[in-house]
Amino acid sequence: MHISLDKQVALVTGASSGLGAAAARGLAEAGAAVVINYNSQPEPAEALAEEIKANGGQAIAVAADVSKEEDVLQLFEATLQAFGRLDILVANSGLQRDAATVDMTLADWNKVLDVNLTGQFLCARSALRQFAAQGPCPDISRATGKIIHMSSVHQLIPWAGHANYAASKGGVDLLMRSIAQEVGEQKIRVNSIAPGAIATAINRKATEGDAAQALLKLIPYARIGEGVDVANAVVWLASDASDYVHGTTLFVDGGMSLYPGFKDNG
Repeated sequence: MHISLDKQVALVTGASSGLGAAAARGLAEAGAAVVINYNSQPEPAEALAEEIKANGGQAIAVAADVSKEEDVLQLFEATLQAFGRLDILVANSGLQRDAATVDMTLADWNKVLDVNLTGQFLCARSALRQFAAQGPCPDISRATGKIIHMSSVHQLIPWAGHANYAASKGGVDLLMRSIAQEVGEQKIRVNSIAPGAIATAINRKATEGDAAQALLKLIPYARIGEGVDVANAVVWLASDASDYVHGTTLFVDGGMSLYPGFKDNG
């Protein structure tokens, strides 16, 4: 199956590294023009935009803190100024501030919820407004617009020592499903991706050497994921190949959410 996103514009938040960068590459390879959002590090985002352009694609890098309403509004305005429309939002920005609940500061609780949950709300709201303003364009896509929320297996699996992160991803799940319930009749498709253990630069210590061997015990498919695994899911959900997929979470986790500890009856 060949997937083409030609003539479509995608905005990927938190796209200067990790899963966001992989998603931006995948979307560009499928033909979409890509807006690469970053918060504090312009160099990798700009390098990724140059890489995409060198390969014949279209891309720009735009700074914005997705937890700030004004920044999000400016991010969407920059998208429209550059490309004139928006067809795909990948709400990917996220972070961790880990601690046992008894030791967690209010600042760390708020920071994770502000970026991981409020940021996804603000971006989704702006995308919905833009989709409604530009209306359907059947020669580009069967859907009026597509939103892909980046969640985590921890919207389902409790994670001691990471209560703020798990709560944010549980919130993303119901945020996504509630939006999907609201806007389906407008032919706006809204879904989530829930990655499991994916090897990226930021979690190299947990996905290499002895740590990797311990991690594999949690993955029935017996391999650690790669960024391209998530990127492929993003491209599929952004395409007409998934046009009847709406309001659901696609787990890209090698079976981690199957609770492998119960394989032998617990």
